[in-house]
Amino acid sequence: MATPAREVVQQDILIHYLISMARTVEGAVNRSIDALLGLGDARTAELTGEILMQEPRINEMEMLIDEHAVRALREKAAGDDEIRLVVATLKIANDLERMGDLAVNLAESVISLRQMIPVSAPAELVPMGAAVRAMVSRALGALIFRNVVLATQVLESDDIVDQYRDQAFERLLAGMTENAGHVAPNLQFLLATRHLERIADHATNVAEDIIFWVRGLDVRHGRGLAASTCQPTVGPVLPWRRPLIFVLGKSCHNLKPSPKWCWFYLLWRLSDFMHS
Repeated sequence: MATPAREVVQQDILIHYLISMARTVEGAVNRSIDALLGLGDARTAELTGEILMQEPRINEMEMLIDEHAVRALREKAAGDDEIRLVVATLKIANDLERMGDLAVNLAESVISLRQMIPVSAPAELVPMGAAVRAMVSRALGALIFRNVVLATQVLESDDIVDQYRDQAFERLLAGMTENAGHVAPNLQFLLATRHLERIADHATNVAEDIIFWVRGLDVRHGRGLAASTCQPTVGPVLPWRRPLIFVLGKSCHNLKPSPKWCWFYLLWRLSDFMHS
């Protein structure tokens, strides 16, 4: 059976590994955002390579954290605090690993964009990138200092990122309908905004798990934060999206293939992908 001093050491080691992984992931996310926003800057050309090289390290750190978490549970009958720490650690490490994968996806979009004709990025990309960067930074701060206030600020920022994603989505789709030559690069920007939005979602998950670890509260899906004002919410629906889905869903099987309907079908699939 582990002594109390050894238990504290094991918990500190687990937290140290988790913070180290979070710092590495934050660096990868920041590099991917810098590369995306600095497409025309030669100084950012090497960032994508650095991100790709960091992915194996992030994967190894997740496996190392999993091993230590399981070992902590094997030592003895764990108390409530230690169980919460282990559960939160396993979930946070998984979200951090996914954030690292999404940073790689962003880097791959940047590589593709650099090989295509240059087009203007959507105006929402800069504030969206700043919002995502701030959420990841606050999530890391909440983890280091076990700060519930910072974690709550991360949860409150998620809707802002979603709004930027929807605005960029509409702008990029409008650009593709106006100029067919911009379809390929605008699709990459669409994917990039999707990756940024997913990074924000994982940062939100991390913040929720930190609150669970520190306070023992389950605040997923808005529980426990504002119970008196909780309202069922649904994802934003673009004004043209549902009618288009209705029309295609009822009649696309009876239509002969044509460039026009193939284009509408592409818009429909992109809409479902971005709001899934």
